[in-house]
Order: sequence, then C-alpha cells, then structure tokens
Amino acid sequence: MPLILETVVTTLSPAGDLHLVPFGLIREGDAYILAPFRPSPTIVNLEANPYFAASSPRDIRVIAGAVTGRRDWPVVECEAIPAKRLADSFGHAEFAVEAVEEDATRPRFRGRLVKATAHEPFIGYNRAQAAVLEAAILSTRLHMLTPDKILTEMAYLAIAISKTAGPREREAWDWIEDKIASALGRSERILANPGAAP
Repeated sequence: MPLILETVVTTLSPAGDLHLVPFGLIREGDAYILAPFRPSPTIVNLEANPYFAASSPRDIRVIAGAVTGRRDWPVVECEAIPAKRLADSFGHAEFAVEAVEEDATRPRFRGRLVKATAHEPFIGYNRAQAAVLEAAILSTRLHMLTPDKILTEMAYLAIAISKTAGPREREAWDWIEDKIASALGRSERILANPGAAP
C-alpha cells in the first residue's frame, strides 16, 4: 500500500479562483500523486494551471469545515509556483504537475516537489484531531456505507473527542455530527451536549 498523507490541497481555477479541499496525497518514490474522482474542480484547475500546494493545517477545523461547506480559510501566495497555500499551517509543499495518467474515473496527477517549508514546530499528536480527521473522511463516504457502520465508527471516534478535544476540535466534531445527522435523518447526537466542553 502506498503512503498517503492527509493534507489540504489548494489549486487555482482558469479564472484564478481558489479551490481548497482536504486530500490524500499519495507518495510514490520521489513523486506525489493527486488522484481526484471525476467530476472535480481540482481536475479542471490542474488541467488549466498545473500547480498545487499541500498544507498541514494547525487548525483541524479547516478539514472539518471543508467537508461541511466551510471553505473560506485564509491563504497566502506560494513562493515558488503560481498558486496559493493555507496560511495557518505547520508546513506546506509546492508542486508542479509533471505527468498525468488519464483515466475516465480517476486521473492521476504526478507532482514534482518544487519547495517545502516548515512554519511552526510540530510537538505532538492529539487524539481528538485524529478523530476529527477520521470522522471527516467518514462523512465523505456516506453514500458508500450503511448507517450502522457510520454510527459505530462515529461512536468509537467520539471517545477520543470526549477525552482530549479542545474548543476547536469540539467545534469541528459538531460540524461533522450535524452533516451526518442530516444525512441519516437523525436528531440524536453521538456525543452529548454539542458545543460544551468535554
């Protein structure tokens, strides 16, 4: 299995508009692969402007927000490519697309690393952040999984939220809970007292 890094990828449209999306960046040797499913704004953007940035957000709400319709996060210009990156990140990398493997369902854009920069010290992992990340991914697969599977997974992830979440992680969790509850037609919360400190 390839190494997949969960990042926030930014691309620019032909008109210069930003598209920000959580993305599993696939590492293959010295290359990094983006493989979006069609249809995708990322595909349209990369075909017009073959550059992308991948950022590791300091605030997990960026990932939870992006999968729940909240995409307006601060960005800044990249240094070595004509693109933008997430402003608040532990670090980011800038890529130029050097090859495309065409596919009717999921083309693969092979990125060459142009520049990588660290912005903040990364001291350690937080279980609640990891739980939000997993819940965010789960929330993008609601059409593929049974309600029982979704609720079982969320109930397990909620353990880490209840034990280690700060205000940002709890808010991110609540956004994802709202999305899942709406999709499943539920009013009950997996984690009690949404918005309250654990």
